[in-house]
Amino acid sequence: MNAQNLDNPNNFFESKVLGHPSGLFVLFFTEMWERFSYYGMRALLVMFFTASVLGDHPGWGWPREHAMSLFGSYTALVYLSTMLGGYFADKLIGFRWAVIVGALLMTLGHGCMAVETPFFIYLGLGLLVFGTGFFKPNMTSIVSLMYKDHPEKKDGAYTIFYMGVNAGAFFGILLCGYLGEKVGWSIGFGLAGVFMLFGLLQFYFMQNIFGTIGLKPIKAKDVVIDKDDTDKRVPFSSWQLIIVGLCSILGLIWVINDPVSKISKGAQNLLNFNIFGMEGTNFTILLALVLFLFLLFFRLTQYSKITRDKLYAVTFFATLTFSFFAVFEQAPGTLTIFARDYTDRVLQGDASLIFLIANSLIAVVPLGIITWVLFLLFGQTFKKFALANLILSASFVIIWMITIWMLLRDFYGAGHLTLSDDTLSMLKIEKVKENLTQIPASWFSVLNSLFIITLAPLFSKWWESKYNPGANVKFGIGMILLGLGMAFLVFGARDIAPGAKTASVSIVWLIFVYLFHTMAELCISPVGLSYVSKLVPARMIAFMFGVWYLAIAIANKVAGILGENSDAIAAEKGISYFFLIITGVAVAIGVTSILLAPLIKKLMHEVK
Repeated sequence: MNAQNLDNPNNFFESKVLGHPSGLFVLFFTEMWERFSYYGMRALLVMFFTASVLGDHPGWGWPREHAMSLFGSYTALVYLSTMLGGYFADKLIGFRWAVIVGALLMTLGHGCMAVETPFFIYLGLGLLVFGTGFFKPNMTSIVSLMYKDHPEKKDGAYTIFYMGVNAGAFFGILLCGYLGEKVGWSIGFGLAGVFMLFGLLQFYFMQNIFGTIGLKPIKAKDVVIDKDDTDKRVPFSSWQLIIVGLCSILGLIWVINDPVSKISKGAQNLLNFNIFGMEGTNFTILLALVLFLFLLFFRLTQYSKITRDKLYAVTFFATLTFSFFAVFEQAPGTLTIFARDYTDRVLQGDASLIFLIANSLIAVVPLGIITWVLFLLFGQTFKKFALANLILSASFVIIWMITIWMLLRDFYGAGHLTLSDDTLSMLKIEKVKENLTQIPASWFSVLNSLFIITLAPLFSKWWESKYNPGANVKFGIGMILLGLGMAFLVFGARDIAPGAKTASVSIVWLIFVYLFHTMAELCISPVGLSYVSKLVPARMIAFMFGVWYLAIAIANKVAGILGENSDAIAAEKGISYFFLIITGVAVAIGVTSILLAPLIKKLMHEVK
């Protein structure tokens, strides 16, 4: 029997694909389309804002400072909203409806952005913030609950799920980025919404495959308490909750006011005041930071020594994670702009042909593998969930059509392929031969997902070997690799004069940047949350995860601020100097992390 036993709706392993429950692959494809839409839109946003208002492909003509400011606030709010979405799921509507609400809001958000007017762009970004907050944290919660009775399978499940995340990001950047840059911004934004809709419908019509998981919030009596956790409880007092509320309000005011005040050129600025000789913005940031650090370290002092030491270690790792993402998140902003304005993306002759063949393999091989997994899922679920399977199959027919169209268009446009007039008309390809290939600026961002899929198994083997380094060393290696990645641009951009608006740097340097940054990500991103779960008592995990995501949210905003200042530094000392500063800071933090390894190891109290 392929469908789940009606007497035991949570017997997930009765219907399996590749040794895992069919429901895992429903989540895989839902997450894949959500990441497709999120990263596809993200790849275009800064370029759309900064594109000239003139020409055949007009944007909004914003200064980079304005675009980076808005983008930094948007990504920060996306991470902050996960706390709101998690709360609603836990207390009110359950994981399943949170995913459905989030997917619907994101579908509407992408649809709004396709209109391209200011009102609909801002409305779309707002819907995407709240939609992602409802969607993102609750998908992983469903995975966790599915494997509650099979912990030995959980690592493999998260690996498969993570592949869905990266596959979605890969195809979203590849296809939305291509259509947005080559055809029209609204087409790229709209395509992201189309596939988010497919993900929503597929999940909605196949949700019964999850049995009773996520139907209602988990009540306090259902939460498993760690019996070995005998440390004293430290509940939040009234004054502490007031500080939490004040920090939240100040932080939101700063994050939202920053782009609003810059885009309106000061006409709308809630922080237009001075206190103690400080500008309102700086005062607000400093006050929120001081209050937050005071509350954090005050609470840490209230626990027993062992718990306190472990929480100090988690705080240290959260600080390193903040530093990592402040640099890593230059990719959709500063690095994409560098690709567009300073990189020689035009290939001719053999170079053009080699790139097009490589790009075809990069696109077709992963898509073929995922389509094969789709057929395996059909074999297990089609009889019971025919409509959902038909919707999912329709999404793949469309993705194959767009991919083949993109590849044919590029081969024809570069003069490597001859097509009849009828074929050109049917495929909507203009009869223009340029005899060259121009790589989309957004294309370089696909390298991150490609390198993750390629390198993740190697790093996993490293972590399982006898040469597995400690936590500090992993973080240190990651920060050093991050800095070395930027060092390639320090060298590659060395001849770009201060104030230059364009240049022709080789694409090789950006490829190396993404290679090293991906290796850095594999050292830090998956490892960090693992150490939180190991070091923090079970009852405090939700709170410390909140602190962790808060660090990432602030890092995304700081990444935008760094990007804002790149133009000023480039105008005075050259863009190479901007990358040199980031290189030096990242490497210094990495070395410091490694040197502090004995101290942090002591604070971790034998936790591996």
